[in-house]
Parts: sequence; C-alpha cells; structure tokens
Amino acid sequence: MKYKRILLKLSGESLMGDKQYGIDNERVRQYAEDIKAVHAQGLEVAIVIGGGNIFRGLSAEKSGMDRAQADYMGMLATVINSMALQDALEKVGLKTRLLTAIKMEQICEPFIRRRAVRHLEKGRVVIFGAGTGNPYFTTDSAAALRAIEIKADVVLKGTRVDGIYTADPEKDPTATRFDKISFREVYAKGLNVMDMTAFTLCEENELPIIVFDMNKPGNFMKIAKGEEIGTLVKG
Repeated sequence: MKYKRILLKLSGESLMGDKQYGIDNERVRQYAEDIKAVHAQGLEVAIVIGGGNIFRGLSAEKSGMDRAQADYMGMLATVINSMALQDALEKVGLKTRLLTAIKMEQICEPFIRRRAVRHLEKGRVVIFGAGTGNPYFTTDSAAALRAIEIKADVVLKGTRVDGIYTADPEKDPTATRFDKISFREVYAKGLNVMDMTAFTLCEENELPIIVFDMNKPGNFMKIAKGEEIGTLVKG
C-alpha cells in the first residue's frame, strides 16, 4: 500500500445521497464498506466529516444569526454525522473511536492528540468531530489540522466529483480535470479545493491533498494502493 496513515475528509452533503437533507443510510453503509476494505489492508484511517447536510453556520449567519453561535451549531451537526458513520463502521465489524473538540463525555472522548495516535496504532478507525472546536474555522481546516497533528501521509478529500477541474463540471461541460496540480497553481488559477486556511496549512506542512469521487465504490481502495485517480495537489 502506498500510504500508512490517511485522513479522509467527507462533506456533510455527501451523506445525503439523493436526499435533500439529513443522512442516507445506504450511502453511509457504502462508505463504511469502502473504509473497511482499506483498513483491512493495514492502513490507519482517521476521518473528519462536515455538517452541511444538517446545519450550515455560514448560511445561518446570512439570515441574521450570530456567526459564533451558528458555527457552534454546525459543530454539533458534525458530531451527529460522526455518530452515524461510527455506527455504520461498527456494524461492518470495525473498532472505532469518536474524539471531539467539544467535550461530550456521554457519547465520545475529548480530542487528545496522543490518544488519537494511540487509537490509530491499535487499529481503530478514529473519527474527529466538532471541527476545531472554534468558530470561524471550517471542517476543511479541522481536517488539515488533525492530519498534521497525527502526522498523516495524505489528506483524501472525498467529494461527488472526480477531481479538481478548470471550472465547475456540473455547470460547465467544457471544464477539464487536472491529474496533478501544485499549490501555487491552485492559488494562481483561483480554484476552489479547500478553504484558504486549510489549504495553506497543508502547503506549509508539505501535506499532499487528493480530491476524488468517494461515491464510486472502490475508489478509496484504488487511491490507497497508489492508483492515480482524482487530482493530486502537491508541491
């Protein structure tokens, strides 16, 4: 396998499947099966999930809510998604730990870096919930931060498109996909990969990012084996 320890970033919207809101259990089950297959190859897997399928802090702010309050609500939404994925992973036989940046002792452990690393070393799938625990930071930033903290080899951003394009492929049929692109090229072309805080964290810590289609079964395994699918951001 190409990697030893990976951080998988999933958007909250990806859990909706074909629904308009909430969680599609079939989609979550597919993710769990894909993660199980990769984990069975000896990889250490950590996961960060967004909360946009339940609540988006930025959208609430635009409608008049206090930004910090809205962001905290969004963090709680990520914990709901994390619990749903944790349940699906355990149903397929994986041992998991949910660690959150906001203390919720009855349902999860507080995030402690050394504890998270130890769980990974023991073969548990670790899910990081509640973002960074701070308002004004996205779950992309949380994914970059946690990946750096646990010394992950790569951040895998699972989306519903198969990589980074010159434009939005769902709106522009002439958009073309990049196989590889540098951090500097992403800046120069104004491409939307992650928010700028997360992207800069990855660049400064020389942490590569791969954007790929998580909704296609088997793609996660292909990347773990080193196959060149999606778009690699590096250097």
